[in-house]
Amino acid sequence: MSTTASADHAPNSRRDTSNRDASATIPGRTEVSRRTWRTPLVRMDGPVNAHSHAFHRLLRGRTHGGGGSFWTWREAMYSAAASLTPESYERLATAVFAEMATAGWTAVGEFHYVHHNPDASPYPDHAMERALARAAQAVGIRLVLLDTLYLAGGFDQPLSSEQARFGDGSAAAWLERRAALDAALAGESDLVSVGAAVHSVRAVPVDELRRVAAELPPEVPLHVHLSEQPKENADCLAATGRTPTGLLADVGLLSPRLSAVHATHLTDEDVALLGDARVSVVMCPTTEADLGDGIGPARALADAGATITLGSDQHAVLDPFLEMRALEHGERLASLTRGRFTPAELAAAATTGGRRSLGLDGPAGNPADDATNHASAHATTGHAANHPSTDHVLLHPDSARTAGSLPDQLPLTASAQDVASVVVGGREIARDGAHVSLGDPGDLITAYLRDHPLPAPSSKGVSS
Repeated sequence: MSTTASADHAPNSRRDTSNRDASATIPGRTEVSRRTWRTPLVRMDGPVNAHSHAFHRLLRGRTHGGGGSFWTWREAMYSAAASLTPESYERLATAVFAEMATAGWTAVGEFHYVHHNPDASPYPDHAMERALARAAQAVGIRLVLLDTLYLAGGFDQPLSSEQARFGDGSAAAWLERRAALDAALAGESDLVSVGAAVHSVRAVPVDELRRVAAELPPEVPLHVHLSEQPKENADCLAATGRTPTGLLADVGLLSPRLSAVHATHLTDEDVALLGDARVSVVMCPTTEADLGDGIGPARALADAGATITLGSDQHAVLDPFLEMRALEHGERLASLTRGRFTPAELAAAATTGGRRSLGLDGPAGNPADDATNHASAHATTGHAANHPSTDHVLLHPDSARTAGSLPDQLPLTASAQDVASVVVGGREIARDGAHVSLGDPGDLITAYLRDHPLPAPSSKGVSS
């Protein structure tokens, strides 16, 4: 992190609203005033949200009444998924991506599996995927659309009626559709690219996993939910005799281009396999706490050779600094030791780790060190000023939360409230809690919920 001041950020009171200049606007959108600030701001590389399900934002504050479990929460999630159309999802995702941007996230990996109509018939022309791409472009956030393979409701179980719209029938059909989507979106925006995901080992049969390993182009980033719940491990062992990590190793999917999401309940052998393969591990600490998943072995994974990165997953909160802090706090609670990750390591998890996970610094499958990938990407794009590594946020160092903090320790004291400015591709997209053209993201989500009311929570504390 570095301290910065420029003509755009001239010394003045950031609470002084008399010194303003006009912001860029979109016709019909709220104009956000730009103001200057009293003290030099602290610059930080742009945080990258490596794991998102945008529609899960609908569950925030609606699943706590009766406690429940991950599995009862999942029923509420299916209800939310059932309500989506391409038109409504574009509007919802625009609100969620705007909230991300104002919180300081500059890029997002959207783990996307709501592909089809509720009856499983396909939408024309990738309608759901295009809706997400348009939402990201409207906000100005980078999007890696992790198009997801989802074929089964569990080991040796068909998709349920609630899951039918997620499925493509086979890995071959998914590979064909994903390639067509990649071609359809190519060149439409520098902000949008297409990656891949397999939902989990319980949702993709073993032979289909092998096909993905053999046929998915090696440069495509690949993500997978891994060992989030003990039940997944038990079911996998019963069905295959292997842990989920061991099964991924057997089918040839462990490699540097793989990102394992959660990786909460691992054996020592699992940790070694993931580390030796130099995978990325996407920890989602606020979601894992919200759902009672457990505390994953992040420090052990990093020491074994994995790259740690962060995601907000179900968006119980959208704040990259809370994710950084929760990663360290979970380690402290589990180990009874402070300083398990240094502030620099936490910042790296939120920035360079996320770029590596999503392939934003170069080919996701390249096992070379990230510095090499980073330099190669700069050299080949010809647009170094717009490269993801130049995306950044500016932080207020003098708020009630940050005053007195050493700049390099802001990951442990700052919050999204301290984000003064968010710049993506050389363009400021958010300033002091508002999007420069879309306005207050709270207004966007409130308007969405007014027009798309949610069902009342059930007696179990989750939406019915």
